[in-house]
Order: sequence, then C-alpha cells, then structure tokens
Amino acid sequence: MSVSQRTAQNIRERLLRNADPEGLRRRLAARLPAAVPLPDRLPLCNDHTAAGLEKRQRFLKQLGISTGCLAGEAGRPTPGSLVNNIENLVGFAQVPVGVIGPLRINGIEAHGDFFVPMATSEGALVASYHRGAYVISHAGGAAAMCLTETISRAPCFVFKSTFEACSFLEFAMEESPGFQERIARTSGHCRFMELRSALAGRNLFLAFDYQTGDAAGQNMVTMATEVLCRHLVEKAPIKPAEWYIEGNMSGDKKATMLSFLSARGKKVIAEVVIPAALLKKTIHVTPLQMVRYGHAAMLGGTQSGSIGVQGHYANALAAMFIACGQDAACVAEPGDLYASVTLPNVIVGTVGGGTHLPTARECLAMLGCVGDGTARKFAEICAATVLAGEISIMGALASGEFARAHAKYARQRKQS
Repeated sequence: MSVSQRTAQNIRERLLRNADPEGLRRRLAARLPAAVPLPDRLPLCNDHTAAGLEKRQRFLKQLGISTGCLAGEAGRPTPGSLVNNIENLVGFAQVPVGVIGPLRINGIEAHGDFFVPMATSEGALVASYHRGAYVISHAGGAAAMCLTETISRAPCFVFKSTFEACSFLEFAMEESPGFQERIARTSGHCRFMELRSALAGRNLFLAFDYQTGDAAGQNMVTMATEVLCRHLVEKAPIKPAEWYIEGNMSGDKKATMLSFLSARGKKVIAEVVIPAALLKKTIHVTPLQMVRYGHAAMLGGTQSGSIGVQGHYANALAAMFIACGQDAACVAEPGDLYASVTLPNVIVGTVGGGTHLPTARECLAMLGCVGDGTARKFAEICAATVLAGEISIMGALASGEFARAHAKYARQRKQS
C-alpha cells in the first residue's frame, strides 16, 4: 500500500511522539531471555483432564490473570445486557478458549510478555500458535508497529449523466471542511479524515475515511456518513436520482485489493529474526527449507488468485476475535531466518461492540487491553500472534510434519 507524503509524515510524527528515532529503535529491539527472563510457559498444555485445566487456571491466576468468566463462574449475560449485540436471542454457543504464551512483543504500543486467548474448536491450532510463540519469544520477541488506522464508508450516488455526477462531486469537496462539525453531533469519538471519490459513468462513489478512537467503529461511521450524505443531497444544486449509504466499494467484510491500495482498519506489521539453531531445534527445519517452501507457497497462491499469500492469518484473527468480542466477519541464503507479517486492514476495537461481554472483557484484560488508548496495542498483539502461527505452520509444512501434528492433536482419544 502506498501512502501520500502527508500520511507518511503523520505516521512519522505519531511514532516519534514519545521518543526520538534512537529511543524507538531501542523499544523495537529484541530482548533475549538471557538478558530479560521470560515468564514460565503455560503448564500441561496437552492435558485434557479436569486436573490439567485447573492447573492452567491456577497458573494464570498466580500471574494476576482472571479466568473466572471463562470458567463459567459469572454465569451467562442477562438478555437485557445484549440489546445492542443480537436479535432473536435463544441461547449461547460455547466455544473452547485456549491460551498461548508467553509471547514476547516489542511493539510501540504492545510491549511485554503476553498470554493470548484463542477461541476455537480446531484441534492443533492452539498448539501450533503456542509453538510459534515459544520460538518468537526465545528469539528475543517480535517487533510490532501499528502504522495507520482508518475506517470508511463508501456511499453511491446515481445521476442522469456523468456531468451531473461531476457537479455533485465538486459540491461535496467544497463542503468537506465542515464535515467534522456535522459528525461531531453523532459521536464525540468519530474524526473525519479524508474524502476520496470514484466515477463509474453516471455513478459517483464517495469514500468517507474516519478515525474512531478505540472502537472498531463500523456503526459509528455508518451513522456519521448518513448525516453527511443527507446534508449533501439536501443542499446540492443537482440532486441524485437515488443514493445508497454503502455502494459496496469500502471493502467492508470482504477480501479486496482495496486492502492493499488504502487503509481500512489498522495496518500492522510484526517481524522477528530467528537464529538458525533455534529454528532447527524447535521447528525442525533450516531457514533455507522455510524459504524454499515459501517460494512454492507463493507460486501456488498466485496461481489460485489469492489476495495476499499467507498460511493461515484467518485462524489467529478468528480465534482472537471470537475470544475478545470483535466482529469475526471482518479476518534466501542459509543463516538466520527473517520473518514478517503485514495486516493491511485489521479492524479491532477495545470499546463498544461485544467487548463489554464478560468473557470478552476478561480476555481483553488478559492482554492489558481494557479501556481507552488500547486498540492499537491490541492490533499489535494480533499481528505478533499471526506471525507466531505463520512460522509454526510453514515450519510444519516445510518439515513434512503438518499431517502428523493434526493426527496427534486433532485425533486423540478423549480424556475424562
């Protein structure tokens, strides 16, 4: 994704707000366990007995991490508390929640050792991410940066001719300096950033870009855009024949190239350098084997028309989103291995939506992501977790252990 010079300058200013370039470099630098010891690893990870579960819960409690809501001690939410979350309520789907970690992250916002909750019923998934977290942490941690954040809504206006559409666009651009004052009446957290446009014959698409603080902001920007559209239609000298609040050009809940051409959500990058000896010991591959598999996977992804070539970003994001109350529809040379992931449009929030639900709030608290000023931190944790999974799955595929791992973890005899 290319960005304008103004956007690049805004990113630089935000990253350097609390530190000079050297301070920023130190914050992102690896912290090896020999110099900065890691917390103990979660115990008895493949023990599915009641005693094993209790020991893991007790381990987290000793670290100050509560799992009471996840264990069912708080009971179910009352129907009235879900008024903004669901309609036609009949009950609750229960998804098991596992925890991986510690995962060391050296991020701008997320800086520390984290135990990450993941909700899934897919055997081997949590074990794979747990292994990836171990490798990253013992390599000194993943550097992570949340670079940009916007959320958009793209209404479509239909006119009798292209000339009328152009005239309306000119009027909209003239009105744009007053947009912020108008949307402030809908929310104190919604900030108008930019107006983009696209003409397709007599159809005009206007993309309204916003920032929404610590909320994911999907509903917030819909309400704001509705206000702006009605103002434009009422005041414009040339009226559209019809208009729609979303013209299907925002990329909302779809895999589109728009994710790479502009930011929708938060753009986050995580990276790590893994020593060859650590990779061989833990993942059972060499860096060259990983790179060779990466080349084959890139070719396969390209031929299949994949939008973004990766192993299983969706597994990490879906598991974290479900656990933490997010909108789940939004998912070389021999030597050391450099690995990185880029999430161009991860849409997350730490306020609003389902984040108030007891188990979601408990999972967010596990990550230190409750309250104002934590959404970018949560995004960086998501990126580092995705990186852990990419390293583990690529290693399993490159080493020929992928099927064996699923046979081990997903085809076990049930324990009482």
